[in-house]
Amino acid sequence: MLDIAAELHRWCEEGRDFAVATVVTAVGSAPRQPGAALAVDAAGTAIGSVSGGCVEGAVYDLCQDALRTGQAVRESFGYSDEDAFAVGLTCGGTIDILVTPVPADDTRLRPVLAAALSAAALSAGGPAAAADGRPAALVRIADGPPELLGRALLVRPDGSYEGSLGPALDRTAALDRTAVDEARALLEAGRTATVEVGADGSRCGEPVTLLVESAVPPPRMIVFGAIDFAGALARIGKFLGYHVTVCDARPVFATARRFPDADEVVVDWPHRYLDATEVDARTVLCVLTHDAKFDIPLLERALRLPVAYVGAMGSRRTHEDRLRRLREAGLGQSALARLRSPIGLDLGARTPEETALSIASEIVAARRGGSGVPLTGAHIPIHHDLSASVGMEWIGSAV
Repeated sequence: MLDIAAELHRWCEEGRDFAVATVVTAVGSAPRQPGAALAVDAAGTAIGSVSGGCVEGAVYDLCQDALRTGQAVRESFGYSDEDAFAVGLTCGGTIDILVTPVPADDTRLRPVLAAALSAAALSAGGPAAAADGRPAALVRIADGPPELLGRALLVRPDGSYEGSLGPALDRTAALDRTAVDEARALLEAGRTATVEVGADGSRCGEPVTLLVESAVPPPRMIVFGAIDFAGALARIGKFLGYHVTVCDARPVFATARRFPDADEVVVDWPHRYLDATEVDARTVLCVLTHDAKFDIPLLERALRLPVAYVGAMGSRRTHEDRLRRLREAGLGQSALARLRSPIGLDLGARTPEETALSIASEIVAARRGGSGVPLTGAHIPIHHDLSASVGMEWIGSAV
């Protein structure tokens, strides 16, 4: 639901009645991942999506039904070869959808959702949002006793929370405490996931499924080297949902005018900037400086950090010289093995735009566990991350 936070937050402020359908689980070749949502207001206006289009009409009807009845429902959609006109996923996957009505006069659920939507909309502003205490996790009961379905609470990183999952607004309820613990762990990782717990807060009571959606700032892409390739990479990085920083020590080249797609342009020595800035397990570092005096001190630090990706531009000869210098700087084989160099996948790229696509493709493959080989004729999963961890997904990225 938080993927359409800005629009839904506006609906809340305008006092609209609406229902929201959220993907809870996705199995196989499902087009959208857990957390993806479609919302419908009382006038029939729709925003968002839960599939590639094959079940949107049926989900739209479910939202309208929920608005009329005031009841939350859970529905599954999968592939059926028995009826060519049946509603289902033609891609062969299966998704479970939670549909929740959110009327304007709801004094229990709506304030919690409104706070979550506000947090998500603010977090989309970039890494600085984390410093303002805006990250939060929205927890909803996605499966369990009908009377609890759709109930929600909002969890902050410090463990404080709003709302309750229990039958009464009892802030000491064991289920709430368990949900807070689970949500804090997922929030720290910037993940959305489903978690099964007992309705009494234990692991052995009547089972309920919690959908935890994390509202965190978008992942960072830091591009070192203010060259034409960096401009193209900044554009595709923004398209993929990254907060993009371009850094170069040369003020004549590192200007906002040259990189209008970057969220920020920094004039500083690359290694000094990396020492001073915040990175995390979702951060990708792209070293395009192609100059040993910049590359070596930067990569010496980058390869010691717990980031998602470190890639460096250069020929194979440059790469071998770079490895030699990094060994002399004290880096071991395990650290050097993390370096993606020459950067990017083999697409035969020539232009800055083609090269940026090559780099972005490698980043996506590294993040999702892809092989980078053509899917035509390949007997491999299309969605590697789903086969490894069904229900897990990063928030804040469009890929």
